[in-house]
Formats: sequence, C-alpha cells, structure tokens
Amino acid sequence: MQDHESLSSTSFIALISEVRRVGREIIEPNASDVDEKSRFPSESIDALRKLKLLSAYVPEKQGGMGLGIVQVAKICEVLGRYCGSTAMIYAMHKIQVACLVQHGGQSSYISSYLDKLVSEQRLIASATTEIGIGGDLRSSICAVERDGSSFNLIKKAPVISYGVDADDLMITARRDSDAAKSDQVHVLLHKDQYSLEPISDWDALGFRGTCSAGFIVTAQGEDEQMLPAPFADILSQSMHPFAHITWSALWLGIAADAVNMARKFVKNEAKRNLEMPPISAIRLGEVESVLQTMRSNTAVAAADYQNMLAQNDAEAFTNFGFGIRINNLKVTSSQLIVDIVGKSMLICGISSYRNDSKFSLCRHLRDAYGAALMVNNDRILLHNSTLLLMHKGDG
Repeated sequence: MQDHESLSSTSFIALISEVRRVGREIIEPNASDVDEKSRFPSESIDALRKLKLLSAYVPEKQGGMGLGIVQVAKICEVLGRYCGSTAMIYAMHKIQVACLVQHGGQSSYISSYLDKLVSEQRLIASATTEIGIGGDLRSSICAVERDGSSFNLIKKAPVISYGVDADDLMITARRDSDAAKSDQVHVLLHKDQYSLEPISDWDALGFRGTCSAGFIVTAQGEDEQMLPAPFADILSQSMHPFAHITWSALWLGIAADAVNMARKFVKNEAKRNLEMPPISAIRLGEVESVLQTMRSNTAVAAADYQNMLAQNDAEAFTNFGFGIRINNLKVTSSQLIVDIVGKSMLICGISSYRNDSKFSLCRHLRDAYGAALMVNNDRILLHNSTLLLMHKGDG
C-alpha cells in the first residue's frame, strides 16, 4: 500500500488548465473521427504523453507527479468532457499504474519499470477477463507454466482494450498449473514478450475508440515480472476501487458536457425572447440537480478511498461496507449518466438527435449506455446482495 503526496493546489490548477487546452485543441477536434472510424485516439494519447500524464500517479520520489486518486479522477472527468474513449483509455491505464505503484513492494523489477514508465510514458493495457469464466475477475483458467525462472502463458481474452496500441500488458492467470482458479497472479508483460491473435473485432455502439477487441495472448516472461502481492489483494485494494472511481469520474465528464450543451441551447433560446425564459429552462434546473448528485457521489468516494490509502491499513479493505459503497458508486453513476444525457437531449430537442448538429449529443448517449455494461450492473448488484447478508456494520 502506498499513499501519495499530491501536487500543490496551484500546480494542479495549472496542470488542469493544460489538460483543458489539450482537450480543446487536440482531443475534441479528433473525437468525432475517432468515434466514426472506431480508431485508437493516437493524437490524444500522444498529447497526454507530452504532459507526462501517463506517469502522473507514480510518486514524485520515483520521477512521477505523485498525484492522488482525487486528482487523477479530476483529470478523467476533464478528459471525459472532450472524448469519452480517450478518457476511458486513460482511466484504464491509470488502474494498471495504481496496481504497480501500490503492490510492487520491494520488487526491483517493478521499480525499474516505473522508471521506464516515467521516461518513456508507456501505455499499459489489461487482460483480466477470460473466455469461460463469465466475467469473474477472481477466476482464471489459464495458468503460468513455469520452466525454471521463466514461464509461458496462453490466455483467451474476450476483451483487451487498446491492446494493439499498448506498449505493455498486465494479465491475470493461475499461479501455476496446479493452482486453484482463484489462486491468481498479476503479471506485467512487455510488448516484445507477447503476441496477440485476434478472435473478435470492436464495432460497438459507444466508446468506439477504446478498440476493445478480443485476443489469444501467447506470452513468455520471467518470474520477477509477477507482482509480489496476491491478485486478490490487488483487486480489492487497488483495481476495484480505482476502476469504479475513475470510471465514474469520466462518466461525470461526459454528463457535464451534455449539460453544458443543454445550457448553451437554453441561452440561445432565451435570446429570442428576453422577457420570458424558455420552458426548457425548467428542465435545465432539473438536470443540473442530478449532475450535482453524480458529482457529489464521485467526490465522496474518491476522498474516502484516498483517506484509506493514507491510513495504510490493508485490513480496512476487507470491510464489506467499503466494497458495497464502491460497487454502489459504479451502479449509480452508470445509471445517472444515462438519465443526465437523456434529460439534456430533451432540452436540446431534435438538434441533439442529429449527428451533424453543433448541439449533437449522439456520441454522449451511445457512450452513456456502455457504462452499465462494463462489468454488468446485474453482476455487481448480485455480488452486493451477498455482501449485505454478511455485512454487520453500518459503514
């Protein structure tokens, strides 16, 4: 476990200003083309590399910015305002960085990799799901096949977002061929150590730029590339909370941009009759209230998690209450984004329904519906129902 010393508020404000500039000048102008062609947003990720944002969560003593989860979530939110796919790729990458930073322990290999991440701004993809396990991250069929200090690994992954464009890959597998499905390790692989054989394409409704195709991964590596912590701890302490917080933040960004579009529409309508506000102004007040709820939920969860990291108490993450709260954040945020974008479309009317309109919210809506399907809400709610039966406290 590792806490972070955050940038000063002044420095972070300056950084966010730079992210907004990149958003306006590079990310947003390419967002429609990324969506239309279902292509990797290379211009956007290159711009984030130039700002050294791919290593932003790496502690300052290791050359990174030392940002905390609250600040990383804010960056995800800002990116979401310009391009949902870019924001999602950044969030997914940051989840992997958090796993390395918080669970690398005393591993000299992981420490050296973090140095390389800082200097080269490498993009990390993830292969946690597997064909045959039904989306259960705590089960693996594939296993690390050891040969001395080396290993071989073959995994059938139904989804590896931006797998072709990533520099490195983090993958889960059983500890060895005799291990139980839940006895898993988290392995860091470099691009020259694995091959990807496509088994499915990515022509989806939303988040099209994430290029989340399926692959058979064939890899070779060394034992030192396995994170020293059990994957069960990595998932509960880092991957699970970091994912739900950063996803909620970027969904918040998409929702906020939709509301901003609605606000502009109402202002244009108001100019036509200065004596009476348009009827759509009522709906604007309504949707702004829902957006505030979504923003508050995300902020509370991020602050809660950051405080838990600061306490450096791994046992706190075994509390069912924390897992329930983080799951509820994901479920609620994925529902609110659809509600908010839908309400914004009602305000903007047919203009929001057109792809060729300056008030178009088509991409926002399509991305919004993907939120509930990324780790399906039904699976999360079923898991929560089990946790609630075992949970004894109020927290």
